[in-house]
Amino acid sequence: MASTQITYDAAYDTVAPDDFPAMMAVPRYGRRSTAFDSIISQTHDHFWDPLDKAYIDFDTPFDIDRQLIMPESQTLELNCAVVDKVPAGQRVRFANDLMLFSMSSILHGEQGALSLSASLCHILLDPGAQEYAANQAREEARHVAGFTRYIGLRWGEPLPVGATVGKLLTELVTTTEVYRKIVGMQMLVEGLAMGAFATLNAQTNDPVLRRLVQLVMSDEAFHHRFGRIWAQRTIGNLTPEEHQRVEDWTAEVFQVLFFNLINAEQKKAVYEKYGIDWQWARDALKEAFSDDDRRARMQDNTNIFRVLIKTLLHAGIISDRTKPLYAVWVDMKELAGESEEMPGDIVAEEMMVLLRDINAKRRRIVSKDIAAAPVAAE
Repeated sequence: MASTQITYDAAYDTVAPDDFPAMMAVPRYGRRSTAFDSIISQTHDHFWDPLDKAYIDFDTPFDIDRQLIMPESQTLELNCAVVDKVPAGQRVRFANDLMLFSMSSILHGEQGALSLSASLCHILLDPGAQEYAANQAREEARHVAGFTRYIGLRWGEPLPVGATVGKLLTELVTTTEVYRKIVGMQMLVEGLAMGAFATLNAQTNDPVLRRLVQLVMSDEAFHHRFGRIWAQRTIGNLTPEEHQRVEDWTAEVFQVLFFNLINAEQKKAVYEKYGIDWQWARDALKEAFSDDDRRARMQDNTNIFRVLIKTLLHAGIISDRTKPLYAVWVDMKELAGESEEMPGDIVAEEMMVLLRDINAKRRRIVSKDIAAAPVAAE
């Protein structure tokens, strides 16, 4: 099983999803790794409730017909011939409807993370790893609730999942190969998410969205750490054949995401609403934005794909064999010299301080209410 699952640390040992008897084996209860105790113990520190205004007020007004959620520079269609197809009075709403595509993709990604975390609970043999996965499932559930509510208030309902995201998430949730679950979700998808949330936090004009992503980032920083622990305990022990297997699969997924995650076809539903042919939009975007423009955008340290390459490089997944695939877009030496700190880590730490304060106040209120409650007569 260890060889099949590429597991070199007992903390990540697994069993088949239908092997529940293994979970009830008496010796198993006592073989708990301490690798995840720190991030498990901090779960209560970054608790938040998307339904409680003490954490986030979704009623804060924002007019999506008149106010851009993101600045013009962040919407490619507003900076090429595509915008000429949209009447001037509808351009703000057009840009915000394109944001609906992005928000819907994030929502589907959070659902994928929720389902994947739950699937790990069925196969992780170590009680500590299983508890961590259960905690992450709970946290992903509140992300789903938060983004569902945000989308509902701004647009009504999300767009269907795009083909690229849908196919990848389905593979990650249903695969029996644990390394794909951990690399695919905890490193690839979570890496993309941290980059996206850092950009949204820094540039959105919508205070509700900013607060939501700050709260989510306080959780995601820990989720990403789970993948890094796996890499630290596994990558250095792989045989050359196993490393190539992990590295090649990761590079393939990166390429698919890089070229298809936000391409014109994925946004077809939005274009159709404004009478724009998606193939024409694709050609207009290609004409306006060259590979040099893409490289320039990847100089931004919150660019989602730059963050992703940095994550994989520091995890030891990228070797000299596959570096050229990534070096086309970023300076790999520059990335190697940067710290492992993720964009958004500082925001997450600041939000942790705020959440500790909110949660401490709420505990004091609950304690006072309990103390003041009348004691029932015997």
